[in-house]
Amino acid sequence: MTKYLGLFLAAAPASILIAQVARTQRLWVAFIEAVQIMGIVAIAILADWLLLNLGIHQLQQRLHQKASQQSQPWLSLGASLLRLTLRILLWSFVLSWILQSAQSLSPWHERIDSTIQFLLKRVTVVFNTPFMELGRTKITLNFLFLILFLSFGVIFISHWVSEWLKSRILVQLRVDRGNQETITRVVSYSLSFIGFIVVLQTAGIDLSSLTVLAGVLGIGFGFGLQNLASNFISGLVILLEHPIKVGDFIEVDGLLGTVEKISIRATIIRTNDSQYVIVPNNRFIEKNVVNWSYGSPDSRIHIPVSVAYGSDTVLVTEALLSAARQDPRVLLTPPPSVWFRGFGESAYLFELLVWINRPQDSEPIKSALNFLIEQELRQRQIEVPFPQLDLRLRDLGELRSLAHYYHRCAASVPQTSAVTAPAAPEMAKAEPSLTNLLRNISCFSRCSNAELQMLIELGNREFYTVGEVICREGDPGDAFYIILEGSVEVRSEQLNQILATLYEGEFFGEIAVLTGMPRSATVRALEETVLFVVHRAAVQRLLQAHPQLAEEIARELAVRQQVLQELGLVNSQEIKSLPPLHWIRHRLKTLFDV
Repeated sequence: MTKYLGLFLAAAPASILIAQVARTQRLWVAFIEAVQIMGIVAIAILADWLLLNLGIHQLQQRLHQKASQQSQPWLSLGASLLRLTLRILLWSFVLSWILQSAQSLSPWHERIDSTIQFLLKRVTVVFNTPFMELGRTKITLNFLFLILFLSFGVIFISHWVSEWLKSRILVQLRVDRGNQETITRVVSYSLSFIGFIVVLQTAGIDLSSLTVLAGVLGIGFGFGLQNLASNFISGLVILLEHPIKVGDFIEVDGLLGTVEKISIRATIIRTNDSQYVIVPNNRFIEKNVVNWSYGSPDSRIHIPVSVAYGSDTVLVTEALLSAARQDPRVLLTPPPSVWFRGFGESAYLFELLVWINRPQDSEPIKSALNFLIEQELRQRQIEVPFPQLDLRLRDLGELRSLAHYYHRCAASVPQTSAVTAPAAPEMAKAEPSLTNLLRNISCFSRCSNAELQMLIELGNREFYTVGEVICREGDPGDAFYIILEGSVEVRSEQLNQILATLYEGEFFGEIAVLTGMPRSATVRALEETVLFVVHRAAVQRLLQAHPQLAEEIARELAVRQQVLQELGLVNSQEIKSLPPLHWIRHRLKTLFDV
């Protein structure tokens, strides 16, 4: 008994020690499993941040830089779906690994595995169960998702191919923006249509079974969807015929704007106020459309101007042309012109016509020209009329009595010292009339206002800085000049001396233009100088329109024979062989074809 008691007392501590060791081993194993799980989770979190957040974000930024603005929303959506899919796969793999590696979680692994297999079987049954038949093809959810996935793939591929064609080929070939958009749209729609046909054929759908559906759609297009069908066909006509293109400045139903996008249903127009207007395509087929950019962007704008009766019409023409030439956006070729429209109720009606090459800026140009016209008319003291009304009084008796009453009141007031009226402000110095300046030139002294107006219309103003050379000795005489502001120096390089100094209102270079001889001196600006320049083409147009003027100019130049000889324009042999008048007539006929 004592022996067994001793053995028990000796075995008890051993059993306790063995139990504690076994318990410690289980805790240690649990601790190791916990550390492994924490490590796996930490690695999964790091992989989630590096791969899904940082990596896909950088990839999305690179694709955004290369992709067009229209495809950026689709890229964002695709990146979000890819990030969600990869995250689900990553954490599913982590969860499966944790359940398989941890022995203590093996019962949970078996339960979860069996549950997932059961759900997969049920989902497989649901997705593979046909719910309708189309011809010989059974339609299931799995089939629909496959068709949907392939359709998205077709759309993405067609869009990518069209954008690649636009950025890599059409831009390199320097195709204009409108044709680029048209080719891109046609290629995208064609690839999408062909891709859908291939997808349906590959999926096993007999297209002949869709004839009934096509008939129903045709009836729908004929009745309920006639507007959509009209816009669809109009869009195809616009894309194929190119009456308008992307980038054109157009006007339709009073709407002015630039074409930004042409789609199959509607066209987007950006107005001058940066407002985007969606216009159905049938508007461009059924309505009158003004395409300012069709063929050439050059267009002419009309600015009506009214002046008071009695105004000098030639002076008004000068003012309008001067205002037109001051705006750099106005084209000098074709030159601006002025039309006398008629006689209004209280004014002469004029119209300034100028050419521009940016029709989208027509309204700002009109505003700027109106400011300049008002300034030019005020400087020349040309009155702009206002509407006037005649007032007729039927009963003048009461008016006469009031007049007598105020007359007696004024007579009863004692006379005071005269009050000096304030002096009228000095009028701004008016710019010299080009008509008068041209008449100072002896060759044009007998020209009528209409003849001088032609020179004024075809001439232009030029600005020269201090010391800038206007023309050099020996250069061809292709223009003559009238000094509007400043002064110039005329210097003979051959004699090395100054011949003259010319000031405002004087002119030079007319003999070289009319005779076709080279310049006899060099002309340089002494200060900031504004010149009115009349080119040989303007003189030729004037002489062709008025042939009798050539004879008068020839007689005037013949009188100045001594001046021509001093300038070296006529040598002695020509004088002896041909009379000066005949020689000048021959020169005018040769130069100006009159």
